[in-house]
Amino acid sequence: MIARERERGIPASRIVLAGFSQGGAIALHTGLRGEEPLAGIMALSCYLPLATSFGAEASARARQTPIFMAHGLADPIVPHALALQSKMMLETLGYRIEWREYPMPHSVCMEEVQDIAAWLRRVLP
Repeated sequence: MIARERERGIPASRIVLAGFSQGGAIALHTGLRGEEPLAGIMALSCYLPLATSFGAEASARARQTPIFMAHGLADPIVPHALALQSKMMLETLGYRIEWREYPMPHSVCMEEVQDIAAWLRRVLP
């Protein structure tokens, strides 16, 4: 998907990967292993898959990519602790994470949508 957008003339600095739940896990998995920093990665109600092998596979250049992670405190599908563990591991490796928590289950709330809009305005001026 990134390669296709690049072929269409979209610079990596204007590409945001985003996903919810498994889609967020895919966005993290893909975006953090790429050779070019992206405008951002938005990972909602998810975790970093294959976290134990991530350090060896991560792209040093991707550390420049801003990451927005958000999670519900009452999520019964993807435990909050798993998402928080992913966030802390990424920060330990030098990634910049904007982290938000909301009093909700495995869903999206209006406050989260507003936070997403503000973050997108910052990473895509």
